[in-house]
Amino acid sequence: MTAKILDGKAQAAELRGVLAQRVAARAAAGKPAPGLATVLVGDDPASQVYVRGKHKACREVGITPIGYELPAGTPQAELLALITELNGRADVHGILVQLPLPAHLDAAAVQSAVALEKDVDCLHPANLGLLAQRDRQPRFTPCTPTGVMRLVKLAGLALPGANAVVLGRSNIVGMPLALLLTKADATVTIAHSHTRDLPELCRRADLLVAAVGRPELVRGDWVKPGAVVIDVGVNEVPDKAAHRGRRLVGDVAFDEAAAVAAAITPVPGGVGPMTIAMLLENTLHAAELAEA
Repeated sequence: MTAKILDGKAQAAELRGVLAQRVAARAAAGKPAPGLATVLVGDDPASQVYVRGKHKACREVGITPIGYELPAGTPQAELLALITELNGRADVHGILVQLPLPAHLDAAAVQSAVALEKDVDCLHPANLGLLAQRDRQPRFTPCTPTGVMRLVKLAGLALPGANAVVLGRSNIVGMPLALLLTKADATVTIAHSHTRDLPELCRRADLLVAAVGRPELVRGDWVKPGAVVIDVGVNEVPDKAAHRGRRLVGDVAFDEAAAVAAAITPVPGGVGPMTIAMLLENTLHAAELAEA
């Protein structure tokens, strides 16, 4: 079996085209451009790259990026004051505080300070709480889990009754994704470092999602033949033959799993581009809701 490659880069480009048309239609109707405020604390190189990528994607679809870069030693009170200011600005429809934050800052308090109607990353506990309730919906759904759901749809997997195994239980990916899959009527198991006989559990999955940050943890013989495999992991590993001596791999041994699975995401080019596309979609949605 040769797996179908779920091209997140192509899907994200298609979605950005649709979003650009919707933003242009707003402009033609005399409505303001959606605005996304990003807050970066410190000088972490990876975070700087991520924020630049988000700003570039915003400009491509007509969303206005509004960037704030704060020193690593910024006090909690100063960061919260900035968020309060952004909550009150009419030109800011979405607020994204880039994670991770420096250790002296309380990330939970910062996430809770973002106004619900501008929580486009869906990290506010109230939005996540709504996601956990039956017959309730948050204003937004988390970007990476929502991107995963779009890729599962692309794979053609019918989720009602399907066995889904999610490796990882973070508040950003694993837990909210499990909730989205449950709302889609899948039977969901969340696996973690204390899970017993992890390979056997994975072999029973119709949908296997890896989001643990461990390079190539999932081997080909962990994958049920015909399963859909979504790899959220992004890990740098040494490779003398690669540019700068390092290359990116996921949490799944791609070649091994692709020989068994029905569909699989690559790393890079799978989930990552979809995450940014979902952020843009949420920001546009926030602007539309602000006018409702």
